Amino acid sequence: MSPLVRELLQRTLEHLLLVGVALGLALLITVPLGIWIHRRRWAGWVLAAASTIQTIPSLAIFGLLLTVPLLGGIGPVPAVVALTLYALLPLLRGLVTGLAQVPLGLREAGLALGLREGQVLRRIALPLALPIWMAGMRVATVITVGTATIAAAIGAGGLGVFLFRGIATVNNGLLLAGALPAAALALLADFGLGALERRLARAPRPRRNRESSWSRRRLATALAALLAGGLVLAIGLGLGRAPGGATLRIGAKNFTEQLILAELLSQQIEADTSLGVQRDFGLGGTALLHEGLRSGRLDGYVEYTGTAWTAILGQPPLQGADRRERVWRQTRSRYAELGLTVFPSLGFENSFAMLIRRADAERLDLSSLSQAAPFAPRWRAAFGYEFLNRADGWPGLARRYNLQLSTPPRAMDLGLTYRALAEGQVDLIAGDSTNGLIPALDLAILADDRSYFPPYDAVPVFRSASLRRHADLAKSVERLVGRLDAATMQRLNAAVDLNKQPLEQVVRDWRRSAGLEGLS
Repeated sequence: MSPLVRELLQRTLEHLLLVGVALGLALLITVPLGIWIHRRRWAGWVLAAASTIQTIPSLAIFGLLLTVPLLGGIGPVPAVVALTLYALLPLLRGLVTGLAQVPLGLREAGLALGLREGQVLRRIALPLALPIWMAGMRVATVITVGTATIAAAIGAGGLGVFLFRGIATVNNGLLLAGALPAAALALLADFGLGALERRLARAPRPRRNRESSWSRRRLATALAALLAGGLVLAIGLGLGRAPGGATLRIGAKNFTEQLILAELLSQQIEADTSLGVQRDFGLGGTALLHEGLRSGRLDGYVEYTGTAWTAILGQPPLQGADRRERVWRQTRSRYAELGLTVFPSLGFENSFAMLIRRADAERLDLSSLSQAAPFAPRWRAAFGYEFLNRADGWPGLARRYNLQLSTPPRAMDLGLTYRALAEGQVDLIAGDSTNGLIPALDLAILADDRSYFPPYDAVPVFRSASLRRHADLAKSVERLVGRLDAATMQRLNAAVDLNKQPLEQVVRDWRRSAGLEGLS
């Protein structure tokens, strides 16, 4: 079985578990709540509250839940909570609406025949409300399957991993690997629930000595669904554990170089130690990974010293000829106070690169940001989300060089900005100096001639507790120190971005050529 197929099966299982746990929890909440409120005046207020949740963008809910301490930061727990919240409205509205449409005369007839309120509910109201409730269930399931793809952004796994990785590497194959199975799951779930609804709606054959067998069968089905939800919830508790008994979780931001470096760490650790590794790649921004590291949801990832110094520690850029060593040394010292260990550089720096098309650079005779400032009012710009808000990002750069654009810069995924520049949709972007798309798309770097950007050496960062717990882990990571130069990193990036080679194979081939096989 190929690695891609194996990962596809794993991510599909993760996706199913996320959806199953969320729907199980939503059922456990909405069934008793819907029965309780359906004949009360304030039922509309409860439905309005559930509707309000639906108006909040799903990505915003995922992000907000990351800040709730009880949910443990990144991982499947906040993802399940978010998906459960999104499933509440269709389930609750379907049940309440179905019960409200049961004729009052049937309820009164049941009571006149001597049935108690609970018996009327079980034998008359719930069976008649079932079609509308099942319609709500189908809507909730399709919504949950689709929304669960966003869970990958906070380290919960699922098919969204392929989507975010595909966007980061501009790889249509990975996008389809995530989108098609997710669509298939939604269609299969909708078809299956529709078939179940039709089966439950069939009139039963009369049986002697079995009073209300039809109602009881429907009630048993509903109870079975609730029990199944509880079972899925129990199984889902294993979502946070790495497959195959893995004990380490390695994270990565959502662009190609980070995926390569995280895969490099993962493969090297697996080769040198008996530890397994769970890959939580494409987790979004710097703050999210740092928080995951501090909370214990991650064990390590690759950071850049300038990013750690300015974006995490909130320090102003250092000046001077020895600033590279000073930034690393002081970052390591301050991180140690947070329980984190910063390793020496992997051997290269990946700085922000302000890029324009080479044809424009040659036509306007531009080689630096100072020279470009007079032309900035004619340009359109697009930047990644972090660059627009970081202390070492666009606001400070614009002030240092007096870069005044005619319109505010557009925010978009970093991996898409290169194509947007090459295709003439924008005129200025903030890329990565080691990105393989720069020479391939014939782009030009504008030199930072006023030394605005701090040094950005790529350094592995690990939880100190993880290093103490696994004595051979530090030795494995140290084998990578100083082994990569900027040219090699750019070549590896190009192999993934341009040649569409599998990420794992690119890293494996380079490790073999660099003599980094496992320790004997």
